[in-house]
Amino acid sequence: MSNLTMPTLTVAFKQRASTAVARSQKGTVALIIRDAVAAAKGLQYTLTSTAQIPATLGVANQASIRRVFSGNTNPPKKVLVYVMDAADVIAADSAVLTWLATQKFDYLAGPDDITAAEAGVIKTWLLNQRSDYHAIYKAVLPDLTADSEAIVDFAGSGILVDGTTFDAAGYCGRIAGLIAGTPMRQSITYAALPEVDDIDRLTSLEMDTAVGKGQLVLYHDGEKVKCGRGVNSLTTVTGKSDIWKKIKIVELLDMVQQDIRLTIQDNYIGKLPNTYDNKLQLVTAISVYLQALAKDDLIASDFSCGIDVDAQDAWLQEQGTPTVDMSEQEIKEANTGTHVFLSIYINPIDAMEDVAVNIYL
Repeated sequence: MSNLTMPTLTVAFKQRASTAVARSQKGTVALIIRDAVAAAKGLQYTLTSTAQIPATLGVANQASIRRVFSGNTNPPKKVLVYVMDAADVIAADSAVLTWLATQKFDYLAGPDDITAAEAGVIKTWLLNQRSDYHAIYKAVLPDLTADSEAIVDFAGSGILVDGTTFDAAGYCGRIAGLIAGTPMRQSITYAALPEVDDIDRLTSLEMDTAVGKGQLVLYHDGEKVKCGRGVNSLTTVTGKSDIWKKIKIVELLDMVQQDIRLTIQDNYIGKLPNTYDNKLQLVTAISVYLQALAKDDLIASDFSCGIDVDAQDAWLQEQGTPTVDMSEQEIKEANTGTHVFLSIYINPIDAMEDVAVNIYL
């Protein structure tokens, strides 16, 4: 008799968990560029290093791609490049957005000369992709009040690099690469931009005000230029907590939601009878996944996963089943047709950022 092993469906979650930290080490950036080389229009490139940057692109665009690969702790895993004609404008029906919808990436940045109108188009498209298709796309856009956890409002200016000054639009690709190259156990707060010589410097009050408005700013500490606090553009937190304002936390929550959703779709839906025992098997499998994340300090160890009794109770009553005399266990074990109601609690672990040191003499 062969040895028994873990159920296949639990293994699927364990595999997701075992690769979570590796996957979180570096992400993928999608970069839109405009180039005057007519033959390049509409071309798409998947690059894994600067050595693969096409020499046929304009010098400025080659430099833009190199900046993306600068990353942070790591370079991005990949850079997806879509080449538009120099005169093309990003609109709701643009071919570039159709193409992007077929790709897997973490952060999107537009051309170095992206306009406010184009940034607005990208914002609308991206938020629709997240709400309608469960995409986990995010974007770095210049000076855009988006009020969304999926949009980083980059507000740097006067960015001086080797004698060339960039505005926020011209450096969004670099910031997208920096975020994509930051492991999920870290935040981008105070991440250095070693190539930057100087910036338009802000006072402490101006930086605090900008962060409160959901802007990612740059900070000169007297020796080098760094990112300010790693926040996205979310400012309205109705129905959410303040942790949704943090770039690091949203990266984690996006990964967890996608891992759980895709694993359930691929390994559970339509493949098992909807019995109480099989629901418990799913609960156990998700708990194994969460345990691995806790072991890697991505979430706290006080996570929980179980059958959502309140939701199941409400559903039973909607079907005409009286539950007033049913025990909690009877509600858990009740037949719920094709429906599975689970509740998951996680407490994401943020990076060390606010340090108070008292020195006594």
